[in-house]
Amino acid sequence: MVGSDGPGTMLELSGLALHFGALKVLDGVELTVPQGAVVGVIGPNGAGKTTLFNVIAGVLSPSAGSIRFEGRDVGAMPVWDRCRLGIARTYQIPKPFTNMTVFENVLAAGLHGGALSMREASARAEDVLALVELDHRSSLRAGDLSLLDLKRLELAKALGSGPRLLLLDEIAGGLTDAECDTLLDIISTVRERGTTIVWIEHVIRALRRIAGTIAVLYNGTFIATGAPDEVLVDRRVKDVYLGAGQ
Repeated sequence: MVGSDGPGTMLELSGLALHFGALKVLDGVELTVPQGAVVGVIGPNGAGKTTLFNVIAGVLSPSAGSIRFEGRDVGAMPVWDRCRLGIARTYQIPKPFTNMTVFENVLAAGLHGGALSMREASARAEDVLALVELDHRSSLRAGDLSLLDLKRLELAKALGSGPRLLLLDEIAGGLTDAECDTLLDIISTVRERGTTIVWIEHVIRALRRIAGTIAVLYNGTFIATGAPDEVLVDRRVKDVYLGAGQ
């Protein structure tokens, strides 16, 4: 586990499993994320990482186990209720409303994801777009943005609902080193504002810079958890993720 259960716990997964017949996609996942932490999740393709996010966010229902958010069992809640409680996520491939403006995309997140009033959602959208450095493009169609700006918008949409727990799914993927650094600066600010982050990522240097803990998922369960420099030299991690003999 990461951390320990108690008043400062933001997310706790206990015995979490997802089975499709004989296929065990998640199998007894245990994870505790303290409030304000940044936990990176790594693992080979097919390990169950995005499925794990889908279960936490409510897209998929677990076969067994529990999901507790700030001490409350949310395992039976639909996606929209979890979002309004304070759980938001991004997607590996950005999913903007392409024919809406950048501002309207973030506004919609506040109105529908966060159940904010129009005034509250508008003010939050302005703040978030300034944070992700998209305020100068707020009136552009989302479909006209570059990849970096689409990544920024994907993050802004998630932040627009006012989450306390942010699930990032490979947000650094496909970016140049310079673009990645720009995004990391933004994520650092999000962390400094107190948002708890669980972050799936293949760009290891991004996690080294921001995550205090890395958890390695393999065959649907965590096989190693700890500080980045400790986990990344673990023999099991090298064998299943970095490649045997690395």
